[in-house]
Amino acid sequence: MTDVLVLSYHAVSEGWPAPLSVRTEELERQLRLLVSRGYRGCTFSAAVLGPRPERALAVTFDDGYRSVLDVAFPVLERLGLPGTVFVPTDFVSGDGPMVWPGIDHWVGGPHERELLPLSWPELRRLAECGWEIGSHTCSHPHLTSLGDAGLARELAESRGRIEQELGRPCRSLAYPYGDHDTRVLAATAAAGYQAACTVPRRLVEPSPLAWPRVGVYHGNGLLAFRVKVSPQGRRLRRTALWGALDSLRRALRKAPRAPLARGSSNEG
Repeated sequence: MTDVLVLSYHAVSEGWPAPLSVRTEELERQLRLLVSRGYRGCTFSAAVLGPRPERALAVTFDDGYRSVLDVAFPVLERLGLPGTVFVPTDFVSGDGPMVWPGIDHWVGGPHERELLPLSWPELRRLAECGWEIGSHTCSHPHLTSLGDAGLARELAESRGRIEQELGRPCRSLAYPYGDHDTRVLAATAAAGYQAACTVPRRLVEPSPLAWPRVGVYHGNGLLAFRVKVSPQGRRLRRTALWGALDSLRRALRKAPRAPLARGSSNEG
């Protein structure tokens, strides 16, 4: 029985504490675990459309941070894994940091350089090494908030720019923020994409233009990662029970913590 596991990463850094960043050691430990379990690497499009291994692992990176080439690429190369990187084309080869809601608060601080984008020559190098370069739209908007004309432009122009710069087809898309609905799905198909992905809280049955990925984030320890990627964990995340558990977990995170009683300790 075919097992398709698609992971979603963003940046890789030793010092950036952003939720979207993982450390090099964590990335390598996580991927080495999966390779030891018999997973074999393929691009995202191959995972969705085939041909693919019996236990297929697609390692994807959203946003196109420079660390994907500088840090992640050597790790995947050591493990014999190709990758897929989804890039917002308005920012590729830019001199300054990428900026959109969700990462803009890092601009001007000590970690601003983490926001630097890959260049077109660097993306060509990755493509020549077997990586897939997919679209992350032009400007990284919430697609459901756009009118029909703006939506069509974000999808078609980004795909066309990638094909023009790299000289090869662009078949895949990652929805910024995972934001999509039936109108966005129809526009994605009309723009010529064959595979597209998101990162839902509750996993859904896969379809080529709404393929669920397992998101991996800062601070995910090996135990949490094992649970996330296990077939049992992924089956649980497709159930209504998971939705209830996830809602409870988020509510507990937001709840204020009671102060410690005098003379008490949180140690030991």
